[in-house]
Amino acid sequence: MGNAAVRVREATAEDTSTLWAACFEAANWRGGDRFTREQVMNDPEFSHYVGGWPRPGDFGVVAEIGIGEGIGAAWCRIFAADDAGYGFVATDIPELTIGVVPGLRGAGAGTALMTALIALGRSRGLRSISLSVEDGNRARDLYERFGFVRVGRNGGSDTLLLTL
Repeated sequence: MGNAAVRVREATAEDTSTLWAACFEAANWRGGDRFTREQVMNDPEFSHYVGGWPRPGDFGVVAEIGIGEGIGAAWCRIFAADDAGYGFVATDIPELTIGVVPGLRGAGAGTALMTALIALGRSRGLRSISLSVEDGNRARDLYERFGFVRVGRNGGSDTLLLTL
């Protein structure tokens, strides 16, 4: 991140474009573009993570450098069983999505986002937060450092759960 300090703040309705960008980065964590922005925005398997942001119960945080330059975001949504996300555990456990721009991964932005998001979850009285992580994704180390544990498997991904 060079000399630029990362600032994390709570996400608002005005941050939808930053969440879309972070969702795109999360979908393409391997590098390259497995999915186009259009695919991420139009495929319900991805778009339900951001579409209509914020819905009641949604919460999240945005990482910025400089003045309003979004470099990543982490957010949680509750899903119905018939619209479950990849990391779905239960209808009362929000699912976390996180994405950081490639050039700044591994430099502390993800840790700052996770710290702030987990604190928000605790302040809301949540019992747990879930997520899905594909095999080979280095972000698994970040999740495990925060105490997420494997509770399920779906194809080439694990479902992880953090008890708050």
